[in-house]
Amino acid sequence: MIETLINIALFAMLVFTALAIVRMDRLFAVVMLSGVFSLLSAMLFVTLDAVDVAFTEAAVGAGISTVLMLGTIALTARREKAPSHSSAVPLVVCVVTGAVLVYGTLDMPNFGDAKAPANLHVAPDYLHDSIEEIDVPNVVTSILASYRGYDTLGETAVVFTAGIGVLLILSGLRRRRRYLDEDEDT
Repeated sequence: MIETLINIALFAMLVFTALAIVRMDRLFAVVMLSGVFSLLSAMLFVTLDAVDVAFTEAAVGAGISTVLMLGTIALTARREKAPSHSSAVPLVVCVVTGAVLVYGTLDMPNFGDAKAPANLHVAPDYLHDSIEEIDVPNVVTSILASYRGYDTLGETAVVFTAGIGVLLILSGLRRRRRYLDEDEDT
């Protein structure tokens, strides 16, 4: 019962934070609230016993993303510019996408269902054989480090490549800003 109340409270804070982000026009506040949103998501993942996902969300979502966004704000404007077009089309796209996602989840098995395909296919093999095959007592670690090692390496490469791409974009913005400042001086 107490876990359900904690999950509801965390979810309510997530919704409140998301609504606050949408209403803000100061980009620094948006970035900080996005970091708070990521930390709240990480806490929700911890309550759902997905500590590995929570760690990734805290590191990438609240840590790296916040730092990169703050660096971007340092090189761009401080406030959001007023939109020159109607926001009806993006709203319709978001509502339709949300409806499709909800429709896609209607036939999913219930949370924790022992008869779910994920619990019948490979999970029993991982739980039964991982200690003998990998000699790591933590099943999650053995799956991420051994069974799905190449996948984890690929995910790390994607995050690294994205970080390098953002840094290259930011360095281009810095050069552009210097060029514009030099033109204003002459």
